[in-house]
Amino acid sequence: MNTLRTGILMAALTGLFVAVGFVLGGAGGMMIAFLMAVGMNTLAYWNSDKMVLRMYGAQEVDEAAAPRLTHIVRQLARAAGLPMPRVCIVENDQPNAFATGRDPQHAAVCATTGLINRVGDEELAGVLAHELGHVRNRDTLTMTITASIAGAVSMLANFAFFLGGGRRNNPLGMVGVLLVSILAPVAALLVQAAISRTREFEADKASAEISQHPLWLASALARIEHAAQVTHNPEAEANPATAHMFIVNPLSGGGIAGLFASHPPTEERIARLKAMAGEPARAAGPWG
Repeated sequence: MNTLRTGILMAALTGLFVAVGFVLGGAGGMMIAFLMAVGMNTLAYWNSDKMVLRMYGAQEVDEAAAPRLTHIVRQLARAAGLPMPRVCIVENDQPNAFATGRDPQHAAVCATTGLINRVGDEELAGVLAHELGHVRNRDTLTMTITASIAGAVSMLANFAFFLGGGRRNNPLGMVGVLLVSILAPVAALLVQAAISRTREFEADKASAEISQHPLWLASALARIEHAAQVTHNPEAEANPATAHMFIVNPLSGGGIAGLFASHPPTEERIARLKAMAGEPARAAGPWG
């Protein structure tokens, strides 16, 4: 059901993008916008992992440099039936983590120094299992495409505002263009946030399955949520389009910003994980 919902939301986002292209220049503008989106998504598909890792200054590590982190990732990847991803550390006091890469064969799992220093092995395993869940579900690719389309919608809406009203083939006139230029980016952000929240719940479920201990992630979320809110993440603040990648929201702010939150409420995530822990016990995982 969540996969179907994600597909529907992505289709809606694509339809919104095409509609803005139509407002900008009729059928011709729609085709140009479509070709631009194809080019952007192709670039994102092949290079998004490199761009994100560079953006956050992530350093790839091995067993010699970070034995604790790489050992846990290796154990979890084996349990998930995934190839060993690249393991990276981001020098940042905010406790957080993310995964990137177009498929499991080109994945990277990143943890901040704030996370590594703040949680124990079991909680760290719960977080890393969540990130591997994103890799297994190919959410890293889904969210890259979603972010690209949402960004294209906003870009085209700006073009529509500055250029669309004066074009004779604009079907809506200046009033319509003004409405589209304001509402389309908002709608795109709402749809992007809805897709991200859906995938977060699925990755939480995957963490419980991979680690076989739902409470590990529940405990980690309870520990890092408040710390993340009060610890500044300058790279994420400068690149808010990447906020959906992290296990908890890396951005400061509240109020109306909650409408565009890329993550579901932490309390609800913890409640679901605790409910999973009440299910019949499974065989012990790699740590117990």
